[in-house]
Amino acid sequence: MASSPLAMSFSPQPQKSGPGLEYLMIPRPVSVAPAYKPTEKLKGKVALVTGGDSGIGRAVCYHFALEGATVAFVYLSPLEEKDAEETLEKLLKYKAPCAQNPMKIPVTDLGYHEQCKKVIEDVVKAYGWIDILVNNAAEQHPCPNIEDLDPNQVERVFRTNIFSQFFMVIHGVKHIKEGGTIINCLSRQAYLGNAENVDYASTKGAIVTFTRGLALQLAKRKIRVNGVAPGPIWTPINASILDAEKMGDLGKDTPLGRAGEPSEVAPCFVFLASQDASYMTGQILHPNGGCAMYS
Repeated sequence: MASSPLAMSFSPQPQKSGPGLEYLMIPRPVSVAPAYKPTEKLKGKVALVTGGDSGIGRAVCYHFALEGATVAFVYLSPLEEKDAEETLEKLLKYKAPCAQNPMKIPVTDLGYHEQCKKVIEDVVKAYGWIDILVNNAAEQHPCPNIEDLDPNQVERVFRTNIFSQFFMVIHGVKHIKEGGTIINCLSRQAYLGNAENVDYASTKGAIVTFTRGLALQLAKRKIRVNGVAPGPIWTPINASILDAEKMGDLGKDTPLGRAGEPSEVAPCFVFLASQDASYMTGQILHPNGGCAMYS
């Protein structure tokens, strides 16, 4: 694979708060590597991706579509409308002949079970069932001092990052057929911690345990549950929270010395969703530039 353009330093981004917006990013993230060769690994499958309008979620949607899946994705409305429209347009381009038309599903807050229930109902009404559920939606708001951490922010981050995963599974699992799969998005921060993102890192740690426990529970129903824990990836969430100095250093602490692209993470989701991973459940993949995970 050719070296990433992210080996170079970045300039500050024109974004001062979340949610990060991909259409404003300079340079734009690479969602699909030019060398990627689809092989119909997900032909005939129905996939639902939360946070699918941009970043890793967008890349996952594109790869799923290229592999033959019918794709629905959830996004935050109205703030992420432009990114969602761009993603939907590209999904229509990538759609396999055997797949149904993709669908974008707006929500105002995925941290509440009523909205998660409606998302599932919309997908099942459109397609009949779900084969692949990807819990990817997340937010973070750095705070270097625990005394300054707003209790409302703690609740907000937990609702988006982990409550939504519980609620999506609670309402979605009855529609996931035997042989289906759930893939949760984590972070290397779940294992290494982060001094400025204690609440965010804590939610990601919770997702590790959620993934492992859910895998054990759903094994008897022949539904696999796994996770992906990326390292520093060039995504809108980073563009919206990093200052100029940290932007230039993104990924330099990894053995590979650079940040990754969404296109370098999405194939992990393809693998876990496919029959190639039929004997894997309760596991976490680590596309993180070489950082060692110790648990």
